[in-house]
Amino acid sequence: MTDTLNDQWQALKTLHATHKNREMLSLFDSDTQRAADFSADSHDMLLDYSKTNIDSGIRDALLALAQAADVTAKRDQMFAGAVINETEGRAVLHTALRNLDGDPVLVDGMDVLPEVRATLERMGDYADAVRVSDITDVVNIGIGGSDLGPAMAVQALSPYHDGPRVHFVSNVDGADVSDTLRGLDAKTTLVIVASKTFTTIETMTNARTARAWMLDGGGDPNAQFAALSTSDEKTAEFGIPPERVFGFEDWVGGRYSVWGPIGLSLMIGIGRRAFYAFLRGAQAMDVHFCAATGVENLPLMHALVGIWHNQICGHGTRAVLPYDQRLGKLPAYFQQLEMESNGKSVAMDGTALGRHSGPVVWGAPGTNGQHAFYQLIHQGTRVIPCEFLIAAEGHEPDLAHHHQLLVANCLAQSEALMRGRSMDDARSRMADKGLSGAELERQAAHRVFAGNRPSVTIAYPKLDPFVLGQIIALYEHRVFVEGVILGLNSYDQWGVELGKELATALQPVVEGTESVEGKDGSTQALVGFVQRHRT
Repeated sequence: MTDTLNDQWQALKTLHATHKNREMLSLFDSDTQRAADFSADSHDMLLDYSKTNIDSGIRDALLALAQAADVTAKRDQMFAGAVINETEGRAVLHTALRNLDGDPVLVDGMDVLPEVRATLERMGDYADAVRVSDITDVVNIGIGGSDLGPAMAVQALSPYHDGPRVHFVSNVDGADVSDTLRGLDAKTTLVIVASKTFTTIETMTNARTARAWMLDGGGDPNAQFAALSTSDEKTAEFGIPPERVFGFEDWVGGRYSVWGPIGLSLMIGIGRRAFYAFLRGAQAMDVHFCAATGVENLPLMHALVGIWHNQICGHGTRAVLPYDQRLGKLPAYFQQLEMESNGKSVAMDGTALGRHSGPVVWGAPGTNGQHAFYQLIHQGTRVIPCEFLIAAEGHEPDLAHHHQLLVANCLAQSEALMRGRSMDDARSRMADKGLSGAELERQAAHRVFAGNRPSVTIAYPKLDPFVLGQIIALYEHRVFVEGVILGLNSYDQWGVELGKELATALQPVVEGTESVEGKDGSTQALVGFVQRHRT
């Protein structure tokens, strides 16, 4: 299998060398059905990857790469509850959290779905009770996956928000918790502490501060705190009774956890029914991922396009550009999903990876990004593959002209990246302005766009809970496929652990209760600076 896989990698490299200077527009000229042929859809969600340099031969080679990597078998193992997180000895079953009516999923011989669904019902009952209570505000305290997922989703689904206001605290910087709590009423605020082990230092520091704030403000932490954790002992020590503790298994990674208890703040905000629609959207993408074959499979094709651009073409960065203001946190969410999952240098068998792993993921909503960094995307020296997301319809019918302008901008950007502007066109434009000679040449040069820059567009009818579930699950499975093809474990994050260990060791040094001796010269100097300037 390894030899076959290496052969497929080499075949793709050869194809890239042959076609790397080809104009993407020529592919449309030779195939009038290219837009349809190089797109896929599921439940009215469209993935258009026609504005890339991928032709049928390259696509066949990419599909052969996925086959050589045994993606289908590993996908089936994941959904069945096999231990695919080999470095931690765990199954990977975030998909079970949104499996509302599927077949049993066995882990160590036991079906996990009854407990998953019972927890969802408990969450729903609690959310219903909070929504009809005197609670006006909910503060979710977490970090990483315990914050990014629900924070992104709450913003994305604000048109469906009819419950208490929901706020998020993640940074251990005291400014975060201070600014969030300022102006809230301690008597009508619910605090949700999200930490699987209930030991995450940033989260627990913020939780203790919020508890003191509530006591000072006349609130009752014993009644107004809930926990998303698996540690019954530590949550009890904190004063949170078991009926307000919602746990989840170790086969759910933090960055994949918004579908279960970590999504409690979202459920309180949008209600049980809308939250279930969110799960249904993800479940629909799960079913599609398992059932669709070849070019019809959205996550598979999305992943293969990413592999083509990053590992084959050598484009080391990827811009996620949602033309939807409410998806403002989506690039950061996908940044964690991709970079924490596939930011590795070691293969599953412990050997060096042998090729670049995941790309740098970044982005911002359009049209704001157009006035910030699109200059680099269009005329910079590095090619940055772009991923546009756009809804056919917005949530403000009285402002439909705004949405039409938004759509026009989104489609124009992907077209401009592909078409570019030639020197001849730039000269003509400068001549129309009355320029000539050397000045015409100089000014024209500044207006040339290389073009031939790839992009993918994901289009959907309207951003609702079902569609948001589809989008997130699409990217989750894309990361899985990329990880399988690269031969790495997408579900551990040992690089995160090192920083935690060093921070814990450094805290007493910074506080001045332990010596700085033994630290490197830079760290010693920086600790000294902080201590000298601390009032």
